[in-house]
Amino acid sequence: MRLILKYLKNYKLLIMINIISVFGFALVELGIPTIMADVIDNGIANGDIEYIKRMGMVILLISLLGTVGNIVLAYCSSKISNGMVRDIRNDIFKKSQDFSHSEYDKFGISSMITRTTNDAFQLMQFTNTILRMALITPVMFFSSLFMIVRTNLKLSTILLVTIPVIVIGVVIIAKTSHPISQSQQKKLDKLNQISRENLTGIRVIRAFGNDNHERVRFAENNEDYAGLSKKLFKLMAVAYPAFFYLLSIAIIIVFWIASNMINMGTLQVGQLVAFIEYLFHAMFSMMLFSTVFTMYPRAQVSAERIEELLNEEPLIRNPENGVKETKIKGVVEFENVTFTYPDGEEPVIKDVTFKAVKGETVAFIGSTGSGKSTLINLIPRFYDVTEGSVKVDGIDVRDFDLKALRKKIGFIPQKARLFTGSIKSNIKMGKKKATTEEVEDSSKIAQAYEFISKKPKKFDEHISEGGTNVSGGQKQRLSIARAIVRRPEIYIFDDSFSALDFKTDAELRARLKKETQNSVVLIVAQRIGSIMDADKIIVLNEGEVVGMGTHRELLKNCEIYYEIAASQLSKEELA
Repeated sequence: MRLILKYLKNYKLLIMINIISVFGFALVELGIPTIMADVIDNGIANGDIEYIKRMGMVILLISLLGTVGNIVLAYCSSKISNGMVRDIRNDIFKKSQDFSHSEYDKFGISSMITRTTNDAFQLMQFTNTILRMALITPVMFFSSLFMIVRTNLKLSTILLVTIPVIVIGVVIIAKTSHPISQSQQKKLDKLNQISRENLTGIRVIRAFGNDNHERVRFAENNEDYAGLSKKLFKLMAVAYPAFFYLLSIAIIIVFWIASNMINMGTLQVGQLVAFIEYLFHAMFSMMLFSTVFTMYPRAQVSAERIEELLNEEPLIRNPENGVKETKIKGVVEFENVTFTYPDGEEPVIKDVTFKAVKGETVAFIGSTGSGKSTLINLIPRFYDVTEGSVKVDGIDVRDFDLKALRKKIGFIPQKARLFTGSIKSNIKMGKKKATTEEVEDSSKIAQAYEFISKKPKKFDEHISEGGTNVSGGQKQRLSIARAIVRRPEIYIFDDSFSALDFKTDAELRARLKKETQNSVVLIVAQRIGSIMDADKIIVLNEGEVVGMGTHRELLKNCEIYYEIAASQLSKEELA
């Protein structure tokens, strides 16, 4: 397979040692029967004890060399296969880091995890088998075949019947197992998806009493996966008994023919013993090769799935010689921006134009699904515009070096995401080289310092997976601190104050106003109270701008904004 060959090129020296070990192994395996035949016919038959002792020492030495060769073979094959799968996983992870949201939506997170783990493991097993068996079997088979013909031409005709039967059986197993392997991997994707949904959504499942429903859903898919696995195991389980049955028949036929030849003096006992050994090695080599073929369909499916992911071209590409530095600092501009999702039909953003400059706070508000979050996701190039352009510091974001562009931005997502580690490590994700003072200062601005200082280990307090050991409001404040610590040119708050109480919200916005005087601040919000003091408020409805101005201006001029405000503010505040 192309994928395996591509990665094996990195291990040329180990492969050469592996091949030498294979030939050494074959020499030992076929050399011992040859010497044994000579000992029986010349040593034992003539009662030559000295000859037997001498040949016994030779056999002992060859066996020792064979043991060393086998150890080297096992080491090389394991080293190569494990190194290969490590490289594949590294490349998959690296590729996934370049993917835009569109590619993640296309493949699905669960499927990408399966391809990184299970599919890569299948290739490791297959490669290890190839290096240990697939290289040995042709060498052993043709060497055994040569020795069989050399030992006795008449008896060698038995192979003409047995080998085609083995080949036909191998082809049938391979063709039957391929579609089963494809279905099996898809079922594994589904199992991972259900497991992931259950583990991340366990509170919702329990709250609505859907535990039994989820157990049944998992059990049904697990049963389907187990059924497909049983089919594959049954296919492979048939192969070995069938082989040994065929081998037994072949040996009986050999003994029947050989007994007459020994009686007539045309065959010696030692030659018969050697012939049986050669026959076993020839047929067993074919059996080992059939093992490779039974594994091949599943490995092929896994390789195709990995290749599909590695060959996927991201929609968002980092331009060659992208802009890294700009003369202008702190300007965000949308010019007639229209955006349609790659798998969508209708635009979700329609002809949006506005400009935000340093020291200015621009807020976005509108009903659910109006396109607020989608709009700000275009700035760091999570998606690219369909029409128009998004400019940062006077440069189209598509012309920026991606790292340089995103370095300008402090992004606080709608759903606060924390990572396993300490509070300090989560904040320092915004700036790896941040000092202790910078970390503490950013937490104070984000109104997180108070609850952090009450923790037993303070900033070294452990954050569990997904931040499940802190509250929603605490997660939001830590996410805000993570953005503040890098002191970006552009702050993007995607409904990042929703879990905060009004007092904390007000204190946080007051501190942020002082901190962000030299930055552009873009805020997506549902609460009017969070954006009333914004320099400019943009009202969106079904992806279109239906109002733009200050809070007071929009109360007078924009009906949709007035309706949102009326549902949240008192009559006195509306006056």
